[in-house]
Amino acid sequence: MSLTGLGVLIIGIAFAALALFIAKLLSNLASVLDGVDKTVEQLPNQIDEVLKETSNLIRHSNDTIADVNEKLKGLSPLFYMIGDVGEASRKLSSSLMVTSTSFRTKSSDKKE
Repeated sequence: MSLTGLGVLIIGIAFAALALFIAKLLSNLASVLDGVDKTVEQLPNQIDEVLKETSNLIRHSNDTIADVNEKLKGLSPLFYMIGDVGEASRKLSSSLMVTSTSFRTKSSDKKE
């Protein structure tokens, strides 16, 4: 066998090894793409489920907010009454302060 034949044989073996490596690589790529395909097939169903759950969550949130608003409407008169009591106590303490100040002023005038 001549050197040219030996070189061609080495090139042929290297080419065969490269072809096997590329075939294995493409096989792995095909399995990855198959997994991606299965995942993409499931996406519409998963998105539908997420949208249904989101819709239910929004509906329940709206019901809860409506319930809280209804209860606050029931408590509003109580808040108004508490506000009126606070205003009355402020007026009373203000008038007591004025009376107290006038007594102090009168008593200090008498002492002098």
